Amino acid sequence: MRVYLVLAFFFAALTPCFAHHTAVVVNKYNSVENLSSAHLVKIIRGEVKKWPDGTNIVLVLHRESAGEDETLERLNKMSADQWRAFVEAHKDRIVLVDTDADVLKMVHSEPGAIGMIEVRSLDNSVNLVHVDGKLPMEFGYLPH
Repeated sequence: MRVYLVLAFFFAALTPCFAHHTAVVVNKYNSVENLSSAHLVKIIRGEVKKWPDGTNIVLVLHRESAGEDETLERLNKMSADQWRAFVEAHKDRIVLVDTDADVLKMVHSEPGAIGMIEVRSLDNSVNLVHVDGKLPMEFGYLPH
């Protein structure tokens, strides 16, 4: 039995790990190319309400996304319960959608929109934002 456990551990260690990789995206006409993680937190919390050009910021998040929730919990230094309570308390200013395709559609159609998607869903309908000077999948891009 012990041999099977050792073999199972060995093969599991060889299996590639597919971590959640979040990409922060904005409308195609938004000139913002880089945000600090501190500024991104201020946007998420509603402390910053406008882009530098004066356009109102519209936060687009998934209704249910374990990876996105985990990223936002870490970024905002909140527990899962605190994050859920925060979203519930601010649902009047957060657009909740179901899929990455919905995030892309909303961000594409709303000039001030910012959202998060799985990096594999990224397309040319939106602009990718560097966070702390890094791109998705670079070490230190976002907590994931």
